[in-house]
Amino acid sequence: MEIERKFLIANLPENLTDYPCHRIEQGYLCTNPVVRIRRQDDSYILTYKSGGMMSREEYNLPLTKESYEHLRPKTDGIFISKKRYCIPFGKYTIELDIFEQDAAPLILAEIEFPSEEEANAFIPPGWFLEDVTWQPYYHNSYISRHGYQAPDSNTNV
Repeated sequence: MEIERKFLIANLPENLTDYPCHRIEQGYLCTNPVVRIRRQDDSYILTYKSGGMMSREEYNLPLTKESYEHLRPKTDGIFISKKRYCIPFGKYTIELDIFEQDAAPLILAEIEFPSEEEANAFIPPGWFLEDVTWQPYYHNSYISRHGYQAPDSNTNV
C-alpha cells in the first residue's frame, strides 16, 4: 500500500546538493490502472498502482536493463525525466522531484506515510506551498498523458 501526499513548494531548500539525488526516467504502459516502467540510477522497475489519490495499492517488480529497454518504446505519452532529492524531515523523507524536459518547470514534494492517519496529521514545513494530493493533474501518470500545465492554465482540467 502506498500512502503519500504531494505538495507544490514555495522555494527550494538551502543546500539542496547536500542531499542524496537520484536520476529518474519513467514511462507508462497503462494509466488506468497504472503500469509504469522506471529507471532510477542503475535500477529498473515495473510498477503496478491501483486507482486512488492518497492511498492505493502498489507493487514493484525488478526489471533487467534489457527488459526495460524492450518496454520503453511501448510506453504511451510523455516520457518523464526528473531529479529526486531525498531530504530527511523528522521520521519522514521528503522526495523532492525537479522535473525536466516536457514536464519542466514542475517541482513537487512527496512524502510517504505508514498510515492514512499519519498522512492526514502531517504538518508540512514552511517551504511547502500547496497540498495538491487530491488534484489529479499533479500525478505523474496524468502528466505523461496530458503534459504539465502551470496552475494558471489548469482552468479547463
